[in-house]
Amino acid sequence: MSFRKMMQRHRGAIVATMLAFACSALAGCASQDAARALNPDPPAKMYADANLLLQKGRFDEAGKKFEDLDRDHPYAAESRRGMVMAAYSYYKGEKYPEAIAAARRYTTLHPGTKDAALAHHVIASSYFAEIKDPGHDQTAARRALTELKILATRYPESIYARQAENRMRICEDNIAASEMTVGRYYLKTGNYVAAINRFKVVVSDYQTTPHVEEALMRLTEAYVSLGVVEEAQTAAAVLGHNYPSSKWYQSAYATLQGQGLKPAVNSGSWISQQMKKLIPGPAPKVPAQEQTLPPEIENPPARVPSPDTPTASTKVPGKQMGLTTVN
Repeated sequence: MSFRKMMQRHRGAIVATMLAFACSALAGCASQDAARALNPDPPAKMYADANLLLQKGRFDEAGKKFEDLDRDHPYAAESRRGMVMAAYSYYKGEKYPEAIAAARRYTTLHPGTKDAALAHHVIASSYFAEIKDPGHDQTAARRALTELKILATRYPESIYARQAENRMRICEDNIAASEMTVGRYYLKTGNYVAAINRFKVVVSDYQTTPHVEEALMRLTEAYVSLGVVEEAQTAAAVLGHNYPSSKWYQSAYATLQGQGLKPAVNSGSWISQQMKKLIPGPAPKVPAQEQTLPPEIENPPARVPSPDTPTASTKVPGKQMGLTTVN
């Protein structure tokens, strides 16, 4: 036999040996996985292990371990709690889509249970953490607001409900600020109908936010530009009744005066019909000092308040607007 053939046979034997070893190792791993699947750890131990990972800050591993518990022991008492703890672990690890999915599964399978409030809290907090400044899309703020309302309505006695009230104000303020940003842009470019639609949202849905004053003034300005006199007068009248000392009312009054008009309520106006509470009172007074239109707010605050650090402005409930007929 030639030397070349001997070397080829030798290499073939080595390759065969290595393949056999690899197959053996894979078979061993497969058998171990199968053994774990067939004989998982007891639920109490799995929960304790997952909780330990959570305490160590290994949030992703903790979430997966809690989900393993639910998969391996679906009927164990620890499984239901593990499901919501998986959601909480993912939230702590800033894996918000995973946190929302896990918490949604819990609220679907176990609505009304003790931990349902925590699950809704995780969903709301995950959306809340993704809120962007008013110059960006506010889908996260709207979804957070929806979930926070569920939390406050269904679980008013929970520890999460108290925080939900403050967060709802922050969400509403952010959404209203976003609507105002877009409305100002439309107003500036002469697209008055589109601008009015944005300001209407603020007046109709976010009356307790600070933005409603400017929204009413901008409505006055937009309606005057379109020649819709009665709506312009009504917007100014409502503004003057609720915020008689406001700089925005001074501007709205000046805008009407420039057209030879004064604030007056039209009972058929959508603005008067949107007011949820009628408060009798005197007609708005003429501003003591008239001033020019306040400068455009081109760059509204970009910072979203921290969910755990309420600002002073968000601690006090906003004032609901009222309306009185102006003669």
